[in-house]
Amino acid sequence: MAGVAATVVLVAFDSTIVTTILPRVAEALGGMALYSWVGTGYLLATAASILIFGRLGDMFGRKPLMLISLAIVAAGSVACGLAQSMPQLIMFRTLQGIGGGMMIATAFAAPADLFPDARERVRWMALVSAAFAMASGIGPLMGGAITQEFGWRAAFFVAPIAALASFFLIWRYFPKFHPTIDGARKIDWVGGLLLIVAVAAPLGALQIGFARGGAGSPMLAIALAIAAVAAVALLLPYERRVSAPIFPLRVLRGWEPRLLNLAAFAIGAVMFILIFYSPLILQRELGYSPSAAGLLMTPLVAAISLGSIINGQLFPRQSEPQRLMVFGGLLLATGCVMVLFIHAGTPAWWILLSFTVNGTALGFLLPNMTLFMQMLSERRDIGIASALVQTTRAIGSAVGTAATGIAITYTSVLEGVRLGLIAAACLSVFAAVVAHRVKMKNVVSVKKHA
Repeated sequence: MAGVAATVVLVAFDSTIVTTILPRVAEALGGMALYSWVGTGYLLATAASILIFGRLGDMFGRKPLMLISLAIVAAGSVACGLAQSMPQLIMFRTLQGIGGGMMIATAFAAPADLFPDARERVRWMALVSAAFAMASGIGPLMGGAITQEFGWRAAFFVAPIAALASFFLIWRYFPKFHPTIDGARKIDWVGGLLLIVAVAAPLGALQIGFARGGAGSPMLAIALAIAAVAAVALLLPYERRVSAPIFPLRVLRGWEPRLLNLAAFAIGAVMFILIFYSPLILQRELGYSPSAAGLLMTPLVAAISLGSIINGQLFPRQSEPQRLMVFGGLLLATGCVMVLFIHAGTPAWWILLSFTVNGTALGFLLPNMTLFMQMLSERRDIGIASALVQTTRAIGSAVGTAATGIAITYTSVLEGVRLGLIAAACLSVFAAVVAHRVKMKNVVSVKKHA
């Protein structure tokens, strides 16, 4: 589990360490016009690959994929540090995104291999969530400090160093489980291609359709949206006919998995509205510097660990553990309203408390969404089920971020952010209502599939 946690830390570093150094990188490489595509390429590659590698983990085992993903991320990071142009940087970051998607698909499913009993597993998943949350908070600060001291290229060499420790721990200690797929393990190439288009095309449409500064292309965005609809329309009947589908539709059989993914979509949107747009309130409304605003928002990430640990302690005692998600959703709605009431003159303690409430609430939601999907799925589908909820959350994140950006475009920065926070509070309540309808009465049922 130390190796799994180290892998998750690397995922977080890989995705966040670039956020503070990217302006300087774009300036040094003379590619400000391509600035947004460094993040977009990574996001699309990650989102499109999570489901694919979640299924391949079920088919061929998760240990080989974790080792390969560590090698890809390390090599991609070195290449980014040596990039001589923005197109090269975008290409190498996209390569890293594929490795990041492979990591997410395997690392979040790995605890299910090690701990068949959900009551025991939830405590260890708190470690994974805490590691991811803390590394996500440290990543931007580390990137800025390294860039200031040694230059931006040095920041890209953090991931390869971290990958060495993760690689050794996984290679040495993670057991090689036999795949749980019955029969011939054939790769469904056609289904995989359709799945990639179905996931990546709508995200690309959002990025391209609402890009700022005249960089958007509405016609291309519409074409991508049509491609996504066509891919879904072809994927569903095709996967029903294939003997070894890349996306077995049985993972969405019944209302509980569908409701969980609706909740994941909503929580993903809320989380990224808070992360991306709360700093605008702190800087525009209260006049804080970017660094001070970042420090005030630290509890949003740090408190995820607190919530995860409390959730892990309470989970085994619950006859209906979905109540923890209901509580988390209502607490998140309360936190969003608290942030909404931040205005000129708001004391720092209220700001810190607001983000602490939100972070704690996310600690009750993020690990449970993955755990519940695993409990509802057959043993042979643990990887794809875990990957599905991660992908749904990523899509919700993109939609929430884009929708709030549109609101800012048509109103003002502060009005748009406040509308986004109102939507976030409503989505949090929606997630709580949906979670209430997910009946999880037997927390040890997963043993039957072990």
